[in-house]
This record gives sequence, C-alpha cells and structure tokens, in this order.
Amino acid sequence: MSKVFHYGKETLTVATALDIAAGNTKGVLTPEVMARVRTSHDHVQAIVQEHTTVYGINTGFGPLCDTKISEEDTRALQYNILQSHSVGVGAPIPEEIARLMLITKVQALAQGYSGVNPVTLERIVWHIDHYVTPLVPEKGSVGASGDLAPLSHLFLPLIGLGDVWYRDAKLPAGDVLRQEGLEPVVLGPKEGLALINGTQFILSFATKAVARLHNALEAADVIGAMSLEGLMGTAKPFDPRLHAIRPFAGNQLVAHRLDALLRGSEIMASHVDCGRVQDPYSLRCMPQVHGASRTAWQHLASLTEIELNAVTDNPIIFSATDTISGGNFHGQPMALPLDYATVAAAELGNIADRRCYMMIEGRYGLPKLLIEDAGLNSGFMIPQYTTAALVTENKTLCFPASADSVPTSLGQEDHVSMGSISGRKLMQVIDNLEYILAIELLYATQAIDFRRPLKSAPVIEACHDHVREYVSFAKKDRIFATDIAALHQLVSSGSLVRVANETAAAHQINLNGSYEKQFQLS
Repeated sequence: MSKVFHYGKETLTVATALDIAAGNTKGVLTPEVMARVRTSHDHVQAIVQEHTTVYGINTGFGPLCDTKISEEDTRALQYNILQSHSVGVGAPIPEEIARLMLITKVQALAQGYSGVNPVTLERIVWHIDHYVTPLVPEKGSVGASGDLAPLSHLFLPLIGLGDVWYRDAKLPAGDVLRQEGLEPVVLGPKEGLALINGTQFILSFATKAVARLHNALEAADVIGAMSLEGLMGTAKPFDPRLHAIRPFAGNQLVAHRLDALLRGSEIMASHVDCGRVQDPYSLRCMPQVHGASRTAWQHLASLTEIELNAVTDNPIIFSATDTISGGNFHGQPMALPLDYATVAAAELGNIADRRCYMMIEGRYGLPKLLIEDAGLNSGFMIPQYTTAALVTENKTLCFPASADSVPTSLGQEDHVSMGSISGRKLMQVIDNLEYILAIELLYATQAIDFRRPLKSAPVIEACHDHVREYVSFAKKDRIFATDIAALHQLVSSGSLVRVANETAAAHQINLNGSYEKQFQLS
C-alpha cells in the first residue's frame, strides 16, 4: 500500500474514499488534525463543567431537548443513545458501504467541530485498517436527524456491542475486541450524538453510486455505438456542429464519444448512400439521452464531493462559548440529486431496451431474432423480455423518496429527507441497468457478426473481440442466461470500459475531447 490520505487535512474524493475502502490507500490522522480534535473535545469538557446548557451534551435528545441531564449522567447518556437508536431492520448493507460509512465519518469528525475524544477517532480508524467492519441493517433511516439507526449500529462495536465482519465471519463485537486485546471505548459527553448524527449512510451509497453510474455511462456509449453499427445506423447526428447550437456539455461529450468510436469504420462506410433518411430515436438521440444522464451524474458527483468533506453532526462546537444547534445533518442536499440520478440511470436502461428490440425485429438486413434459423430456434427473442422486465422494475423505483416526509420524534423532526431510501433505490436501479447493458452487448456483438467481413472502428472491434473471449456467436438456441452473466461481469467490473479506453489510447483516439475534466471521476 503506497498511497496515504490525511483525514481532515486533504480533500476526500469519491475515488480516494473507494481506494481506502478497498485497502489501496491508507487513511491517517496527523498530529495537526489530532490537536484540532483535542481542542474541540476540551471545549465540550468545559461546557459540561460550567453547566452551560447545550443540546445533546447535557440535555436529552429530539423532543427531550428541554430535559436537563446532570453532569454525572452525561456519560451514560451517550451509551443510551447508541443502544436506543439501534433499531435498523433488514439485511446488512454491503461491507464496502459500511467501510465507506466509517471512512466518511472519520473525515467529518477530523474537521474538529464535533467534540469527540481523539481516542474514539483512533478506534474508528483501527476498525478501518483491520477490516473489522460493523454489521449495519439496510433499513430504518429517514435521513434527517442524521442517519440515526444505521450509524448507531455502525458504532455499537466501539462500546463492545453489536456484530462485526471479522476474517470473513460474523461475530459479536465484544468477542473480537477481546481477541484483539482491546477494551471498549469509554464515550464522553456528546460523543454518542456526534457518532450517530450525520449523513454517512446516504453519503456512502452516493459515493459508490457515483463510481458505478460513471462506469455504466461510459459503457452505454460504447455499447450504443456497437448497436448502431449492427443496425447500420449513421453517425451524422453526432456532428459537433449540431450540438454546438444546443450546447449542453453532456450532449456534446456523448456526441464526441460516439463520433470518435465510429470514425474509420468499414461498416459505416459501406452504407453511406443507402437512402435511409434518418434513424429511430434510440440511435440518433443517444447524445441527448445519454448526455442528459451525464449531466445528472455530474450534479450528483459534485454534490457528493462537497458532502464528503462536510461536517454533518449536531450541535457544532466552535468554542466552549460558541455552539450552534442547526440542521447540517439533514439529508435533503443529497436526497434530491440521488433521486435525479435514479431517473437518469433508469433512462439509460430505457433507451438500451429499445435498441435491443430493434435488433431482433429483422430490420436493416439483420435476420429476425438475430438468428439464421428462426422458427426452430427462438434466438434472441427472450433476453429482451428480461430487459423489458428490468426497465419496468426501474420505473417503479423512480418515484422520488425525497418527495415524501413523515414527521418523527414527536414532531420535533417534522420534515425528513428520506435520502437513505433514495441512495438504496439508486443502487437497485444501477444493478438492473448493468444487466440491461449486458443484454444489449450480447445483441450488438451478434448483430455486428452479421456484417462480416466488414470491420468496425478499432475500439468497437476490440470490445467485440473482448466479448468473444467469453461468449461465442450463437448459431442455435442455448442457455442465454450464462452469456448474460458473463457479459454482466464485463460491464459491472469495468472490464469493457477498460478495453475501450486502452484501445483508444493505443490508437491515439481521444474519446472525451475537451469535456474529460468536467465529467471525469475524481
């Protein structure tokens, strides 16, 4: 592990957060940051000793904010809040997401506005470094007073409670601490509240979704270009002059990518004078549709990076005499872009399904159902049923969770974001999208084979060859689920996009033009 990231000192990006979660980068706490954290912790101690009334330090929580807590009970209060708020239900979230929650919480606490003990912060980093990952149920957060339930489960292991993943086994946290020769952390005033107030559940889903959706967008352009070649479509709608007079950057990027992917294709050159006036929308409107989804991705990515470096707990400690009980924990700033990105991801699947359908219709010189002996063979009829099912499932997931709010905490928390649901739904839609793109890739490579001996452009040929390493041309019916699973792996792992990018670089093809920085994954 050669890379190092300094929590609380450097800007945390999506790529860096994922690298730390994967163990490729080590996150460290510098003496400078720890001094800042210690100062904030000292402010809290002074508040307790001077009996200044500050929410969550010496008062109850939520609707109990007017209930004063004695100095001797302020410690017990922090243990009680972790236990009472651990009410999550459902399956555990993926371990990677839980690790991202730990990482993003450290980055927030390391800013020095939360009043936690440096020892507590060091223990969280220990959990990250030693892959002792808390089990966090997927449901139970309304995304407003912070992600209270999931964050409570995340930090139960600090006090020796809850369960963790440890060496690929699910074990009680207390047993693991004893095995590692560690005692539970002793929480001080405000620490429990600082741990569970925040948007780290929402944020961690957003962080992973930004990376996954970026890969899907890159793959959708490549696969869409392959489909266009199989259907003998035209590249004229990707002319930069057309998009200069409607200059949405996402549209311009996709148009440039498609033009670059198709330039020099023998298949394209073979039908220049075919007399076809224009292609259906799912081919010629790829810049507009894929481009709009790019714009939504960019919006989510930029806001996610802000949140990755934000302080989202409550109250905020500026000094022993200056605290603010505000609403930085409210998930609305992330909930809205997550819902927007969910629609954007679903739309990529919608248009891909239409291209799949077009390729089995028997149009433009392709055999019906993309197979030579249709009748005896059903050919590629049924994979499109799967895309149709997945597209519809995605549509049902597009209702914006952020449009709803159910008051909680006896009305004290009377507007909530539901952003946790937005994040989980986006991941479900991307799951489905990756399968839809895999099926389109299955169809597109089959269609291109019917254009032989003509060749496409270099990147498309390389991607076609990459597919054929795993899935052969279909001359008759077989279990296509096996092919779909193999191609899903190529899409979801980023393998297809990697081949496209490496081939483009080898042939000095600039796939992203002047738009790369604007839409790159930071």
